[in-house]
Amino acid sequence: MFQLRDVSKVYQKRRQQVVAFRADQLEIGTGEYVAVVGPSGSGKTTLLSLLGGMLSPDSGQVLFDGQSIYDLSLTERTRLRRERIGFVFQTFNLIPYLTALENVQVPLFLGKVAASEQRDRSIALLEQVGLKDRLDHKPCELSTGQQQRVALARTLANNPRLILADEPTGNLDPESREAVLAMFDGFVRDGRTIVMVTHDPAAAERSARRILLRDGVIEAEVQSRSAA
Repeated sequence: MFQLRDVSKVYQKRRQQVVAFRADQLEIGTGEYVAVVGPSGSGKTTLLSLLGGMLSPDSGQVLFDGQSIYDLSLTERTRLRRERIGFVFQTFNLIPYLTALENVQVPLFLGKVAASEQRDRSIALLEQVGLKDRLDHKPCELSTGQQQRVALARTLANNPRLILADEPTGNLDPESREAVLAMFDGFVRDGRTIVMVTHDPAAAERSARRILLRDGVIEAEVQSRSAA
């Protein structure tokens, strides 16, 4: 699915160059469940942004299914993100004045899906994440774990084959965290690819492969015990 070739991203900080991320070669295959771990400032979110078409590298190529993402026009890159990539964030990014159902409908509306199909698909997704009795609740009326599940349902609205997750369990209590990670396990069984940035060792252990970053470079790659 992904191939990174001679990729680097460098920032200027106090007249010095700081390597945010650098990799001579990195591949992530279709259907893989990858956790990206490392200390704060090690380049985890930079890598996720490069993969998601949101941050151009200073050099090298980021290939998605053989296509160089950053050779695409801005419009083509936006379409790629909308149609093939789902994003999950620690902060959820729900629209506060919309209901759970309306929040899930947003990407379908942007994709010009018929109104009746928007509603039916969104209801089915909220039922899938255990929120069929919360369709008309706004984010402020939901628990933190419920908000994350609404965000996951919205992520799945356009049936992405790739999910990029940035600290998806960071704000969750243990029960909600387990519910989200169980959903991720199911996504992988369905053949989706997940790349997850996390500081949570227990979450990282659920993945099949861990990439350890330090100071912007890949220090190690290991197979998780759960993949053995």
